[in-house]
Amino acid sequence: MHQKDKRLITPRVRIIQKLYGHMMNPGEKIVYFQGQYKKFIKDVVEGTIERKELIEETIEKYIKEDINLNRTDKLLKIILFCAIFEFLFKHNNPKNVIISEYLKASEFFLEPAQIKYLNAILDKLSKFLKKD
Repeated sequence: MHQKDKRLITPRVRIIQKLYGHMMNPGEKIVYFQGQYKKFIKDVVEGTIERKELIEETIEKYIKEDINLNRTDKLLKIILFCAIFEFLFKHNNPKNVIISEYLKASEFFLEPAQIKYLNAILDKLSKFLKKD
């Protein structure tokens, strides 16, 4: 990977990678490397895991007509859960930043149609969950 490509790997791409790894190997310890965003990455990863039920309840309450979690792509679900965690618990992060960062990160993992769908879902949810 070239230096330029490495810069494209944002903290949220790392978060998605860590959560995907955790989903595939639930018993395995999650390792966080030293770096500028280590605390943020760890907070979001651990928080998303710890608050999974609350996040599912939030989805059920606000967008159950728009998404079926049992049939949703794993990566799309991970990205959605992370964004909801940030809406609920990262009060310093404006909703537009959260949405745009996860949409940018999702380009590594999702098809364009899935990204559009994610954008619509996050936009709808943000109106309920995050008052800027």
